Amino acid sequence: MIHLDQDDPARGDVSQLLSEHLADMFATSPAESVHALDHSALSAPSITFWTAREDGVLLGCGALKHLDSPDGPARHGEIKSMRTTASARGRGVATMMLRHILDVARTRDFECVYLETGTEDYFAPARRLYVRHGFTECPPFGSYVLDPSSVFMELRL
Repeated sequence: MIHLDQDDPARGDVSQLLSEHLADMFATSPAESVHALDHSALSAPSITFWTAREDGVLLGCGALKHLDSPDGPARHGEIKSMRTTASARGRGVATMMLRHILDVARTRDFECVYLETGTEDYFAPARRLYVRHGFTECPPFGSYVLDPSSVFMELRL
């Protein structure tokens, strides 16, 4: 059975998965278009980080960043660091993680969840996953700017 739990992004196997994620991002996107976070950035107080495991074996990870608002309490979040291990792809781990993150966002009374992903073919499965769950394209949010290598998406909750 697959379990989703809050976890430490600096944990050995998780840190390795995040390093692979960053390496893939830099291999597929221009450096200025890579917005993935390393394990130390994912440890920020504004971020909740989860892993998916089966019998202790890491299958994937994902995070929810609470976005600041200059106009008062933020009720928006951003999905960060969605990643599935190569051996777990096709098993529904990303769907489980996404549903979990969205459930948490709802319990926190978030109004909207955003994400940024790439435009390259490498990111097509991720874009399809998000569209299947109701995300639509939107303008850049937060500190992001228009970028031909980025797709910005949102889901109103």
